[in-house]
Amino acid sequence: MSGESATLQVEATGDQSSATFTLHNEDHTIGNTLRYVLNRSPEVSFVGYSVPHPSEPIMNIRLQTLGSPATKVLHGALGTVYDMSKHILSTFESSVETFRQRQEGEDKMES
Repeated sequence: MSGESATLQVEATGDQSSATFTLHNEDHTIGNTLRYVLNRSPEVSFVGYSVPHPSEPIMNIRLQTLGSPATKVLHGALGTVYDMSKHILSTFESSVETFRQRQEGEDKMES
């Protein structure tokens, strides 16, 4: 969002397998992505996220696991999102380069 760095605040209960994470300066983009990745994990029993108000740059993630520490599971999911993002960026940049090379080849053929 607007060039500000994201920060994370954790509200944990006595049980490490459930926690609410508040991410500042984030929105539905990362919320829905994290929810999707966490839902696919066999360690997760529940995950949900909310953006309390559109004018506030805050997103809450509620995570309950089947025993693993919630912070560890979230950390793993963030790593997965990072890896996915790297792959998407690499694929996009490669496709743009291929497109540009084709355009240059077509331009040379027309001349």
